[in-house]
Amino acid sequence: MIIKAYRRTAQVTQSTLAAALGYDTTYISMLENGRRAITDVPTLRRLAHYMGLPPHVLGVTDPTDADFISMIKFGESTIRLASIARESGHSAEAINELWPLVWRLEARLLEGHADHAAARLLGQARAMLGVALGDVLPEESLASAARWTGRALLIAHRLDDVALLTRALRVHGNELRKIGKKPAAAAHLQRARDIAPASERGAVLIPLARTLAELGNVEYFDTTITDLQRFVDSHHGTPLVNAFVVREVRLRGLLATGRLQDATRLAEADTPDAAGVAPQWQTIERVTVAEVFRATGDKAAASHVLLQSIATAESTRLPHQIQRAMRAARGALPEVEEAGAAALQRLYLTLPAA
Repeated sequence: MIIKAYRRTAQVTQSTLAAALGYDTTYISMLENGRRAITDVPTLRRLAHYMGLPPHVLGVTDPTDADFISMIKFGESTIRLASIARESGHSAEAINELWPLVWRLEARLLEGHADHAAARLLGQARAMLGVALGDVLPEESLASAARWTGRALLIAHRLDDVALLTRALRVHGNELRKIGKKPAAAAHLQRARDIAPASERGAVLIPLARTLAELGNVEYFDTTITDLQRFVDSHHGTPLVNAFVVREVRLRGLLATGRLQDATRLAEADTPDAAGVAPQWQTIERVTVAEVFRATGDKAAASHVLLQSIATAESTRLPHQIQRAMRAARGALPEVEEAGAAALQRLYLTLPAA
């Protein structure tokens, strides 16, 4: 659109512009119609110079802007550290690290000072911020987390970056699942699975399996769990993708799809080593095991595990896991409901605004 506006203002034909820049006329036409895009910075600078425009109008940041260069240089490190903090059970600290980076990048974007690297960085930061918010916000506020991951997806769709698009589809799909938009979640996660690099496939299959179970799709759930197990068997485990996590996803899926006997056998079997597993996953697993005990009528075991999970969820600031525990106790375990309500009251004083 900028090229077309320039031509009309300067009364320059497509062929004249093409000849001046060394392009074919057809290519200029495709640029104007949005069918092609220039992404390399030197070419964008040359085009801006020819049209007499400031480079930032075409998304090129002034290389003398030392503050912005510094932000790009250390932005990736900030996101990496935020990811490590979250995997260590410190999602609130991750949020505190990410807010300033997101604000500065978005401010620059609004001013027109952004290039491909800055846009990609903003997409990564929005995705990680949404995921971290999804950890620490209560269920009634989780739509805020989905809005942030949705903003990451908007950027990912515009950039030729499969890894970023895979991650954005994955995290947004998972946040949609958590707020009850399961068909939309499944669609996003299936697309993420289809395009995911091999190393990212396991991280996509986990929320996809959960979503399919919640939709009641037994056959597809079982197939996805088999794929997930194969991934874990052939890759080194990570804090978020490992045998412990696969067991929890399978356990919750069996319960959701009405296979209580299978779920009970799995709950009573030996638990995989939890060393190195992200703390939030250990809390999630405890609530799921308690849900199985409650379904089998073992109230004492369910109460014991749920009270443990509430204490852990409070210490790691996971309010919606406390809410899950309270739902599992509803109508049968008043002591768990009371403990959960008290823990939530204490947590609400420290939660970030939605």
